[in-house]
Amino acid sequence: MYALVRIALQRPYTFVVLALLILIAGALSALRTPTDIFPDIRIPVISVVWQYAGLPTDEMTGRIVTPFERALTTTVNDIEHIEAVSYAGFGVVKIFFQPTADIRTANSQVVAISQTLLRLMPAGITPPLVLNYNASTVPIIQLALSGKGMTEQSLSDLGMNFIRTQLITVPGASLPLPFGGKTREVQIDLDPAALQAHGLSGQDVALALATQNLILPAGTQKIGKFEYTMQLNSSPSEIDGLADLPIKVVNGATIYLHDVAHVRNVSQVDRGAIDGLDRQVGEPADVGGRVV
Repeated sequence: MYALVRIALQRPYTFVVLALLILIAGALSALRTPTDIFPDIRIPVISVVWQYAGLPTDEMTGRIVTPFERALTTTVNDIEHIEAVSYAGFGVVKIFFQPTADIRTANSQVVAISQTLLRLMPAGITPPLVLNYNASTVPIIQLALSGKGMTEQSLSDLGMNFIRTQLITVPGASLPLPFGGKTREVQIDLDPAALQAHGLSGQDVALALATQNLILPAGTQKIGKFEYTMQLNSSPSEIDGLADLPIKVVNGATIYLHDVAHVRNVSQVDRGAIDGLDRQVGEPADVGGRVV
């Protein structure tokens, strides 16, 4: 201690500079240290969202969510506990892991078993949406869009394709898909009386759509010294073209789709927020986050 004091007395300017450096470094560290409203809770969580439109809640539980939970217990390591909630058409499974678990290994195991179970689940189901977060993850911003004279479909398109792509560039930001707006879709309403009159069923209409509304690569065609890009008419480009698809020939007469059904250009039914579990129908056209 005496030697340190002696050196400080012999070299006063050096210690003054060191003191100033410590003061400046301390102030910069205090300003640049990241802060959060909650401490870092090291409990990794993986959320898996299954979707199968039209499936009732009890069927979603018995055919999709329960088999998935059972498979998780035998193929995924370091599970602390599992929480699951089923809705009409949706199933949300939250997998909580031990603090020492390797989330990268757990994520690959969850994705692998979910892909394997697709073969045992109802036909046509899509792979689930897998999200990673931890127990201290909380939303910091809720953004709502509104516009005078704008439709819900326009607001949804604005939030999905323009605003969301700009916000995702913020470091560390994770954004869900917008909810509350309207997504465009084509609906085909069958006329049971017309189907019965022509001797057809809903299966005939579904088969006609599956075989005549296709996306096929056409390639190119070389004519003379020029090579042209070709396009096929295998997929109608307008709603009227879809309504004119032939379904079946009955007694020499061709039955078209517009004879037994009505094709409409409408919007998808708003199902509200899935993760928040507070589904409310008929609210104003605000756009926020939802998992689809």
